[in-house]
Amino acid sequence: MAGGALSTKPASASLPARPRQINSRSVWTAALLLLLAWSVAQIGIGGRALVNPGGISQVEEFVRAAVQPDLSPQFLQLTLHATLVTVGYAVLGTFLSLVLGFAGSLLVSETMWKATLPTRRRPGLYRAPWAVSRGVLAIPRGIHEVIWGLFFVIILGLDPLAAILAIAIPFGAIVAKVFAEAIDDAPHEPFDALITSGASPFKALLYGLLPQALPDMVSYAFYRMECSIRASVVLGMIGAGGLGYEILLSFQTLNYNEMWTLFYALFALCAGTDLWSSVLRQRMGRQVTCTTSGRTPIEGLSELPKRGEAGAAKSDRFVTGSIVAAGALTVLAFWFIHPTVSKLWAPKTLLLLRGLVDDVFPLSLTLPQLAVLLKLSGQTLAMSVLATGFAAAGGLLLAFPAARNFAMPGGLTSAGSQNRARRWLGAVILVVTRGLLLVQRAIPSPVWALMLLFVFFPGVLPGALALGIYNLGVLGRLMAESVENMDERPARALQALGTGRARGFLYGVLPVTAPRFTAYTLYRWEIVIRETVVVGLVGAGGLGRLLAEQLSSFDYSGVAVTLLFYIVLTFLVDLASASIRKAYR
Repeated sequence: MAGGALSTKPASASLPARPRQINSRSVWTAALLLLLAWSVAQIGIGGRALVNPGGISQVEEFVRAAVQPDLSPQFLQLTLHATLVTVGYAVLGTFLSLVLGFAGSLLVSETMWKATLPTRRRPGLYRAPWAVSRGVLAIPRGIHEVIWGLFFVIILGLDPLAAILAIAIPFGAIVAKVFAEAIDDAPHEPFDALITSGASPFKALLYGLLPQALPDMVSYAFYRMECSIRASVVLGMIGAGGLGYEILLSFQTLNYNEMWTLFYALFALCAGTDLWSSVLRQRMGRQVTCTTSGRTPIEGLSELPKRGEAGAAKSDRFVTGSIVAAGALTVLAFWFIHPTVSKLWAPKTLLLLRGLVDDVFPLSLTLPQLAVLLKLSGQTLAMSVLATGFAAAGGLLLAFPAARNFAMPGGLTSAGSQNRARRWLGAVILVVTRGLLLVQRAIPSPVWALMLLFVFFPGVLPGALALGIYNLGVLGRLMAESVENMDERPARALQALGTGRARGFLYGVLPVTAPRFTAYTLYRWEIVIRETVVVGLVGAGGLGRLLAEQLSSFDYSGVAVTLLFYIVLTFLVDLASASIRKAYR
């Protein structure tokens, strides 16, 4: 017995399991590298001519015109009117999208479905209608506002109402999803107490959840205004009027002096809107971004209040004044734009809609058409991958110098020097970098595509570059804001230990910002795939170019089939992006 006890083997310590070398992250990394290599191959380097040398002189003339804009009183008056039209479309489109979005948020809010349907006996009863409502909402959100604009122009004509609805419908679907997430993430204790006391779900929402979610909603509404400004410029290029329309006219006549006058007006408008929105969000303690899909740290409400912390935003005169000014702008915009609302129920509109439906159906698809659509879908996918990669690489380079807490004295990479030369150098770098990002995102991607088509033949390359330049401006700004909002403690600790700037950046800054940068890039890919249709419409390539040809020949049945392929492609990209984000968490 004793011997047996003495011979008892000691229990071995359990070792942690060795991590698998092949996991979802490594598989997706390999898949992304292969996808990037395949996308580069789609450019056709070595197979055909890519550069058009004859267009270089046009680019030089365009650049020289930047210092000689048309400042004649007549054209300045035209520019002012076009700017006001663009602002009017954006304001009214934003207002209507907020109305539609709030109503839609009640239909896609998980909280509202739980409160509406009895869940005691069958807890999962609400999931089916909730999932259906979210799926239905994804359809208008997935179709670019330019496509909506073309649809409304067909049935409403070139009435301002067409541009307003083209902004309001897809943006309303986005707002609905964002507002629903704000409702679902707000503290539920007051709401649950009201439901228990017998209040209706709507009254419980009105008094229990809405006061806590309202700061996030107001903050996002003002950021949505920024997105609407850019959308209204693009819609102007399909005939809606405003700055986009005047830019297109000046481009068609090669009057670059006029173009630069319009560009400077657009830069000022975007800078003013960005500044107003960013200051308001800082006052309210919220950070929001312009995206279109998924519950994320960057969509809609990037830093939602945690349970019990809602309502932390401080109400001050600037916030109150901004809300009052927005209301006044809405009234003035309606008076200035004067959309013909009665066209919505006019007999002619219904007649044109019926005619359009008759032209679309029945759908037909032959094998040769299928082959063309699959080929162009591949080009569109390659265009989106290259554009996203270009924007991510450029954003990584420009985000840090564009952040206030990076190169300025006292920043993450400063050595503590506060001399005047360093302050001036930091300020110059900050202003130049932010100005460059502003120019890149202020000029719409189709305008970038038109300029690039001077020196490149139509195909994947000019489309990818146009989308890459535009989205670099957007992504660079988001990354810069991420750097400004990062946890600085690791970098400051390394500074205190005397670590050099390079090592401090590699070990104290980059690891902290990399996860958010990756998330931004993947979400931007979802947006870029939708924007490929815009550069395609001006001849850059992909499904958008085919769509332009079908629209010019009034082949609406072919347009519908192309749009179906486009929607499926965007759905697949959204699915892949969500899976990659999950793998990289």
